Amino acid sequence: MNKQIGSRIFLWAVMPILVIAILVASIPVEAKDKGDILIRLRGLAFMPDVSGTTDQFGGNADVDTTFIPELDISYFFTEHIAAELVLATTKNQVKVNDSTIGDLDLGTVRLLPPVLTLQYHFLPKGKYSPYLGAGINGTLFFDGDSGTRFSDVDYTHEIGYAFQAGLDVKVNDRWSVNIDVKKVFVSTDISVNGGVATAPDTDLDPLIIGVGFGYRF
Repeated sequence: MNKQIGSRIFLWAVMPILVIAILVASIPVEAKDKGDILIRLRGLAFMPDVSGTTDQFGGNADVDTTFIPELDISYFFTEHIAAELVLATTKNQVKVNDSTIGDLDLGTVRLLPPVLTLQYHFLPKGKYSPYLGAGINGTLFFDGDSGTRFSDVDYTHEIGYAFQAGLDVKVNDRWSVNIDVKKVFVSTDISVNGGVATAPDTDLDPLIIGVGFGYRF
């Protein structure tokens, strides 16, 4: 997925949430108070927007899209301000396409990309409660399988940043339905067979779209 397409998808996903934030009137219900804990279970589409190439053979780095379950926990410091920690892991296929020696299959690797954001909830007492957030991401790479062509593929662990927009729709005093969109900016250095081939500063920059439900304690 190139960056232009990724940016368009991000805007298409976020715009309805922002429109709802402006147009939907608040419908009073008991929700989102200081000290509340909100736990959500979501299904995610993890869509990397990859940009990178090898120093030795050129080509274009590529990481596939995956669909995964996710658990996140939010704590409300006030009825408007909350911190959210997202916990999920994803297994992705990594390739370098169109290099001077052909397409290179770098096998698979698991990513653990916890995202911590600080959020502002516009209508915490409303039936429709949109929010925006920003924060940090620390992406860990583990359980790599270099496939059959190479003996070793390594990735550096990196820290990046993230932006978020979402909407909670209240079902009752405890339960809600949620849609959430995150754009994470993070890169990694890839090394194949101890440096025989390297792809430094490979941008992953995934767009993460989630749908699920939450329970408020």
